[in-house]
Amino acid sequence: MKREVRVKNIVIGGGANISIQSMTNTKTSDAKATIEQIEKLSTCGCDLVRVSVPDEVSLSALPQILKESRIPVIGDFHYSLKLAVKSAKLGIHKVRINPANIGSKENLRDLIKVCNEHNTAIRIGVNSGSIHSEYKHLPVAEALAKSAYDYSKMFEDEGFSSLVLSVKSSDVLTTIKANQLLDKMSDCPLHLGVTEAGTFENGIIKSSLGIGSLLQQGIGDTIRVSLTTSDLTDEVRVAKKILHSLGLKKNMVDVVCCPTCARTCIEVQKLAELVENATAHIEKNLKIAVMGCIVNGIGESEDAELGIAGGRDKSVIISKGQILETVDNEKLVECFMTHLNQLIQLK
Repeated sequence: MKREVRVKNIVIGGGANISIQSMTNTKTSDAKATIEQIEKLSTCGCDLVRVSVPDEVSLSALPQILKESRIPVIGDFHYSLKLAVKSAKLGIHKVRINPANIGSKENLRDLIKVCNEHNTAIRIGVNSGSIHSEYKHLPVAEALAKSAYDYSKMFEDEGFSSLVLSVKSSDVLTTIKANQLLDKMSDCPLHLGVTEAGTFENGIIKSSLGIGSLLQQGIGDTIRVSLTTSDLTDEVRVAKKILHSLGLKKNMVDVVCCPTCARTCIEVQKLAELVENATAHIEKNLKIAVMGCIVNGIGESEDAELGIAGGRDKSVIISKGQILETVDNEKLVECFMTHLNQLIQLK
């Protein structure tokens, strides 16, 4: 089991539930916009949020952001550990740094001293651009893992232990191998993600394979699905579905639906998306089945709290294999949503 690292009210490692992270893409200096984005992420199920702090103007916005954020805030720092030190003094909950940019040992000691005083955790992130020079001749996965471990020992030798490590690559297999190696080397909790995963579709596929594969092996304590998207809540929704699919997150609604075929007589995709959107923020362990015909519909709905088996003119609404109602298709959406709302209230 990994050591326990506390980030405000969130525990990473130590057998705690796997936490979900995202990162704002607003200008941190615009406190109002950043707080609004954090609120959307929090409402969707994000546990921790990272904000970039590239300059003093962004730093000046932190007190308001920290005051109004409902979830722990992580500061992302490059090249200036002085900004990281100042952020810790302001009460930032966690600092994320890239070891290639940490500067002098004296600056490192200043950061450790302040983070210890303020109970501020630190994440050390290593990617292909920050591999320790000593390991550049090695295969990338091995070089990533050894670099992260060596950097973590620098902090531990200076008396700091509230560390989270991450090794990321845009290549899925490299990310998996690097984390497998690092998991054996260190008892620090691991943050998982596939960096620069590409377009929206590629990002989902690479993140699901990379993160999911590691979680299935029992590796990983906190995750971020990095997506190029106009709606950052997409990252959180995908992360929740990865955890749910692996049985690592119970309290969410699972909407299953058939891929449709020539037998389909109802708008399966439209209805399934409607149900998924309506239940996206419901923290209840429910299965909802939207099936296009009776061939698989009734059987697939046997273990669902609510389901549909579509028909040519009429469809049946089902709960745990029992027919609740047979309705005309033109009234199907209205009747089904009524049953769904009743179910949510009962649960």
